[in-house]
Amino acid sequence: MAQYVFTMNRVGKIVPPKRQILKDISLSFFPGAKIGLLGLNGSGKSTLIRIMAGVDTEIEGEATPMPNLNIGYLPQEPQLDPQKTVREAVEEGLGDVFNAQKKLDEIYAAYAEPDADFDALAAEQAKYEAILATSDGSAEQQIDIAADALRLPAWDAKIEHLSGGEKRRVALCKLLLQKPDMLLLDEPTNHLDAESVEWLEQFLTRFPGTVVAVTHDRYFLDNAAEWILELDRGHGIPWKGNYSSWLDQKEERLKQEEASESARQKAIKKELEWVRQNPKGRQAKSKARIARFEELNSQDYQKRNETQEIFIPVGDRLGNEVIEFKNVSKSYGDRLLLDNVSFKIPAGAIVGIIGPNGAGKSTLFRMLTGKEQPDSGEIVKGPTVKLAYVDQSREALEGTKTVFEEISGGADVLTVGKYETPSRAYIGRFNFKGGDQQKIVGNLSGGERGRLHLAKTLIAGGNVLLLDEPSNDLDVETLRALEDALLEFAGSVLVISHDRWFLDRIATHILAFEGDSQVTFFDGNYQEYEADKRARLGEEGARPKRLRYKPISR
Repeated sequence: MAQYVFTMNRVGKIVPPKRQILKDISLSFFPGAKIGLLGLNGSGKSTLIRIMAGVDTEIEGEATPMPNLNIGYLPQEPQLDPQKTVREAVEEGLGDVFNAQKKLDEIYAAYAEPDADFDALAAEQAKYEAILATSDGSAEQQIDIAADALRLPAWDAKIEHLSGGEKRRVALCKLLLQKPDMLLLDEPTNHLDAESVEWLEQFLTRFPGTVVAVTHDRYFLDNAAEWILELDRGHGIPWKGNYSSWLDQKEERLKQEEASESARQKAIKKELEWVRQNPKGRQAKSKARIARFEELNSQDYQKRNETQEIFIPVGDRLGNEVIEFKNVSKSYGDRLLLDNVSFKIPAGAIVGIIGPNGAGKSTLFRMLTGKEQPDSGEIVKGPTVKLAYVDQSREALEGTKTVFEEISGGADVLTVGKYETPSRAYIGRFNFKGGDQQKIVGNLSGGERGRLHLAKTLIAGGNVLLLDEPSNDLDVETLRALEDALLEFAGSVLVISHDRWFLDRIATHILAFEGDSQVTFFDGNYQEYEADKRARLGEEGARPKRLRYKPISR
């Protein structure tokens, strides 16, 4: 094989209105390299992947794959034939294998014809048997394993009836089964639960080809990446090593830019300290955060907190009684989501909620906010609880307004929680600085819309936060800032997330939807929960499988 499978020579890209998003990038990609692509929202990560895939050809410079290189590309919105079933779409990934088997069946039948040309048939037979030999005869098994691990919908479901997340999982499964020479993956972990992401990590680690993946999942980058390619102000900077290694190297680089990057260096230093701690030391201490309530609630703190870090407004003081589920059951159609579930949220807890898509996580939030009622049982909220709910829906954001207008309504001063604060200062705390506040909402990236939605929802203040996939589409810089903000928050937090690093860094408890309508409440972070689950269920029992529900008793 050639020394490099792909080369880029002085590649640049200009996007409207005349903004140079990529500048003079020259890189060479090794065969078999596993590369994580990092950068702020809007830095050009998806653009670079599209260029490498040959989708975007209007560029400066040259982007050249090795001759006959088979490239597999997963865009953020993959295109599938809407008339096909899930099974038919996935089988396209092993099209050569299934076609070879079909041809062999025809050849075997042709041998019985009276005028059969045995020499020609034997030559054809050898060709198709060679194709089957490369699949180890395990095509059906490969499909079943990948479909279970990625929790695909039912085989007979039509593509046209699937959600966006389900379509992405089908497209990813199809692509992985194709086994191209090079995989270009744009946010492959989106719409995967934590266990499916872990399976994908292991698959890509064993994959013999080259992988370039845009992702904000830091455990994925730690476990699967051998290189980090960072896009910084248009330039592509390669770093040898995984995410933790990149943090170390990045800290050294930021020291050289201390005057302009002091806030980022401080945030990275905090995360490095967490990485270097022993597992027991990683637990966020609920009581310590509650004890800081008075400082957080003081006007002096409000004035001092003029940093580049995200700041979550403080609501009224939270008492000892927060939320308790007492024998709660809930069904949706013919699916039993929760079966006689009981648990109690401690004051100051940060509860990570995990489980497959469709298991009932968002339904649990809708019951907490009163939008839905349990079929049986009782949900008790403490007398001091004030909920702030940040859902996944961002449609309420008005596309024609600026960021400043969307948050402030044009007012120079906002009432945030109990205090008045300059509008621009509050918006700036969600990493919208200077000219960013004049951006049109309709032109924002997914990550920017996520930050804007968070800022808008949290203005009223609350002492119990309900966050539904807040880490989706956020770059690692913003994720780090959000983690720090939640660790500083002097209330309780319930957060639905599939980001294991995020959950390990902030969670004091895990609420896990484990299938068969069972929900487990665990005292500890994600890694500790996973160890407990393997001890309870064994390795086979803990392996990701398609979602099942307990039958409803009538």
